[in-house]
Amino acid sequence: MNTNRSMKLDIYINYPGVCEKAFRFYEQHLGGKINIMIPHQQPPSNFPKEWENPVLHATMEIGGTTVRGADIPDAEPMRSAYLTLILDTPEKAEYIYNLLSGEGEIFMKMEKTFFANRFAMLRDKFGTSWMLLNEN
Repeated sequence: MNTNRSMKLDIYINYPGVCEKAFRFYEQHLGGKINIMIPHQQPPSNFPKEWENPVLHATMEIGGTTVRGADIPDAEPMRSAYLTLILDTPEKAEYIYNLLSGEGEIFMKMEKTFFANRFAMLRDKFGTSWMLLNEN
């Protein structure tokens, strides 16, 4: 079976009430393009009352990949999966690193490694985990 034509892999991220803020941030700073942003018309009763316009479903394109998301009560930050951004210059890698690590948590600081000119691992302020890689 040739899966290249019959299958596409997307990413779906659950957020604790910050889906729209996260997607707007990625759109502004990572060159993403939001395709869909549908808020709940009537949020379910188990949603926190302080959530303004929780997102039912959103999609965006970042670097040729579709990222999907929604606001879900009790959503936790990503733990064992990372979105990986391949960046074409060390300067771009450093810029994105500084942008995404602000108010976030750094797991591996941006540095040169045996496999990359620049590499870092972090979780941003929205709970999304990222690997940043400049191979040149």
